Amino acid sequence: MVANIKDKAVICGIGNTEFSKNSGVSELNLAVRACKAALDDAGLSPADVDGMVTFTMDTSDEIEVARALGVGEMTFYGRAHYGGGAATATLHQAAMAVATGMAETVLCYRALNGRSGHRFSSGVSGTITTADAIHWGWYTPYGLLTPASWVGMFTQRWMHLTGVTKDALYEVAKATRDYAANNPAAFFHGQTFDRAEYDAQRMISTPLQLFDCCQESDGGSAVLVTTPERARDLRQSGVAIRGVAQCAARDQEQMTSFYRQEFAGIPEMERAARDAYAMSGLGPEDIDAAVIYDAFSSIVLWQLEAWDFCGFGESGDFVQDGALRPGGRLPVNTHGGQLSEAYIHGVNGIVEAVRLVRGTSVNQPAKTVEHALVTSGVGIPTGGALLGKQD
Repeated sequence: MVANIKDKAVICGIGNTEFSKNSGVSELNLAVRACKAALDDAGLSPADVDGMVTFTMDTSDEIEVARALGVGEMTFYGRAHYGGGAATATLHQAAMAVATGMAETVLCYRALNGRSGHRFSSGVSGTITTADAIHWGWYTPYGLLTPASWVGMFTQRWMHLTGVTKDALYEVAKATRDYAANNPAAFFHGQTFDRAEYDAQRMISTPLQLFDCCQESDGGSAVLVTTPERARDLRQSGVAIRGVAQCAARDQEQMTSFYRQEFAGIPEMERAARDAYAMSGLGPEDIDAAVIYDAFSSIVLWQLEAWDFCGFGESGDFVQDGALRPGGRLPVNTHGGQLSEAYIHGVNGIVEAVRLVRGTSVNQPAKTVEHALVTSGVGIPTGGALLGKQD
């Protein structure tokens, strides 16, 4: 059963800080600035906010952000679990709160000093106080310590099953970088690469090389969600949440799900896709552009299959036919993605999906974007959202 909150919540404001490798400020500062930017975009003040959602991994709790921002009373606050899997889960929580009347205006945010502070590439180390240590204990002694190593093993297995080659990984990384090269906010603005440069980069975890892996970034992003009625009176055109879903599938683990009989699949994303499509009344043929979570180049391919843009093992041909590029079937990660704009755990991707529907992306497709898909990280409890122009 899919609860239907279609069009009952609308994104009315978006905001990013600058993206850097050394912000020079606290993560709380970044969170507040991103939230203020989203409020300014909507033409609202902190006093209008009565709800907040962020990640369990975010160090800036909702109460401190509210106090620093100048928010008054809040009637809803919550957190979505894990890293990238929490991206559209923040929208899920905000939309439910708004649709049920628990709050009227909810800020979703993520802020981190992911380069100058804690770096995810440091992997599993130090004192660990989590039940995830149960499954980590099976493979960390063999050197699988980082997200790149976990996804590298998954990618090798998937490539073995499908016959998809490095040519497809290169096309994902290259198309994404070309978009970033035209985005002044992207870390890799003005910097692209060719196949020789791609192949020359160091191996991170076979088959993933440097340009197959996302950045480590300092920055913050925020999205403001409100009711359809209120959104109509605000500064920007509203972007409706047509469908939103999340799923944790059977034998789920954080990042790997190696317990499954076949781990080279993402059934949790497939279920989230089915539910989001069912809620929205849309199908893959209705989606004009997408922001697909790209912590690594290969995971874009798996998600194209999970959302039925192509069949299992067909994503290689799909992208090599130019589908992700301007004028292609499905322009993807037009901001440069986490590979080449910034790694803000996917919330900067929600910002870009809103821009695509508004028609304001720096790499806006020539065709009108009536509906855009935005997804969360894979390998963990995950989800996605379908956004469209407010009626």
